[in-house]
Amino acid sequence: MNQISNQFLSIEQITDQYLNKPQTTKSTYLSEVSFEDVLRQKQNESVMESSGLKFSKHAASRLNDRNIALTDSQNVRLENGVKQASEKGITESLVLVDSLAFIVNVPNKTVVTALDQTEANSNIFTNIDGAVII
Repeated sequence: MNQISNQFLSIEQITDQYLNKPQTTKSTYLSEVSFEDVLRQKQNESVMESSGLKFSKHAASRLNDRNIALTDSQNVRLENGVKQASEKGITESLVLVDSLAFIVNVPNKTVVTALDQTEANSNIFTNIDGAVII
């Protein structure tokens, strides 16, 4: 057999070294996520699924990261705010519910992002064409 270089004897050895890397499994990733985070995410998903609104991945992540859990009452008020925005022809709306702010794509009924009072301190919201205060 011809020697390719001082390190390798065959193409199989090269293949094994560079192409057959150990693969990470999903269980490795799951062990890095706390039970509390998974529970909070599932609770938020169940609230989201029960409403007529969809939450983008970004919005769901923001809710989870900021420890925002919508109550049933807040969720209903958010839906009503989106309905009112739709009736007025608003396409990108800021909906304020209690101390929470939501940017909503009204035609798609999709919450794009969510903020709590501490993050909305700058009081500047861009790329909206209307606001609903509930």
